[in-house]
Amino acid sequence: MRTFLMIALLTASTATLAAGPQTEDLQSVIEAQQQQIDLLLKQLDETREVVLELKEQVDANSQVASEANEKAEILADSMETQSASPYTTTDKQFAGYTRAGQSYFGGYGELHVNMLENQANGEDFNEIDFHRFVLYFAHDFNERTRFMSELEIEHALSGDGQPGEVELEQAYVEYDWATNQSLRAGVFLIPVGILNETHEPPTFYGVERNPVEKNIIPTTWWEAGLQAHGGFADAWRYDAAIHSGLYTTADDNYTVRAGRQKVAKAKFDSGAATGRIRWLGVPGLELSASIQYQDDITQETDPTAGSAWLYTGHVSWRHKAFGLRALYAGWSLDGEGPEAIGADRQNGWYIEPSWRFNDKWGVFARYNRWDNKAGNSDDTEYSQWDIGVNYWLHPNVVFKLDYQDQDAPDGKKELDGWNLGVGYQF
Repeated sequence: MRTFLMIALLTASTATLAAGPQTEDLQSVIEAQQQQIDLLLKQLDETREVVLELKEQVDANSQVASEANEKAEILADSMETQSASPYTTTDKQFAGYTRAGQSYFGGYGELHVNMLENQANGEDFNEIDFHRFVLYFAHDFNERTRFMSELEIEHALSGDGQPGEVELEQAYVEYDWATNQSLRAGVFLIPVGILNETHEPPTFYGVERNPVEKNIIPTTWWEAGLQAHGGFADAWRYDAAIHSGLYTTADDNYTVRAGRQKVAKAKFDSGAATGRIRWLGVPGLELSASIQYQDDITQETDPTAGSAWLYTGHVSWRHKAFGLRALYAGWSLDGEGPEAIGADRQNGWYIEPSWRFNDKWGVFARYNRWDNKAGNSDDTEYSQWDIGVNYWLHPNVVFKLDYQDQDAPDGKKELDGWNLGVGYQF
């Protein structure tokens, strides 16, 4: 550019000399031309700066767009992970699914193969079991009122002397009394922990459900009553329920899992109340805490026992390929009876990091520690390592393989070995 300008000016100067100007006139022409050159160079520099600024803005906008796309993908992954099915997700009214006047169904199931060895005596424990076959039936009466139910067959075969059971886990009517606010009445899953409400096989790692939520919460746990559910301030969700309670006795060492009545002619001398708060303010992240109170966990059958409190807290986080779940749950039982055998404090926790390579493959590791204080002994605590892989043939069909290494109290089964499973939901 500068060379072109100099050639043009020299040509103009030559033409001017040819016209025969005086020397002083020539000097004036040269100075005027130098001023024009300086002005053109300044304009060229300013143009270059504008171009650089525009390039920076384009790069910045591209970065913003990339980050926005990344956040959108994380949000989509989070929504997919947190949705157990069209009917069991606790945030279904926020997803806007209502099909007035329609009936519909869904379900899930899982087949397990356990190849374990009891380290206490060397006994093999090899078993294949269609652990769960579940069907959902639901109906939308209108845009604000719906019914949902869940019917389950456990262990494939039920009846006298058979290992399985037929269970009604959910059967409730739900009414949206305001935007993002609803009421449920009937039989529903208690809003505690991670797996109690969302436990379909494609939504979690490991063939078996983790032993902390199984033995301490105790998943799967449902009761009958009235539940309020809703959201506020965009990122917050809440649940508040009054419902039937557990019924555990000294014969069961006051263990909470043995106290599930499953709303089958359940004793109702003592009810319970549960509250939960969740925060979903960051895509892929859920923070949750819950509390439950029951004034008599023995349903007024044991004067040496009394009220019970349950406290839980968990984090569930997924960021790109990395996932993390961690949970604590603890019971506090009042009364001389539970205290005498150490069952007044029953608690457990686990932490589970995972890595999702793509939409097909994922690996995990989990450390679990729990104590039901079963039996009058100082050694009642269990711990267990799990490590394994999930393969999603389809987002709703999964194959699983994991290895467990358990450390059990003296005299108890200590099961180490392999688990293999396949599960689905629809």
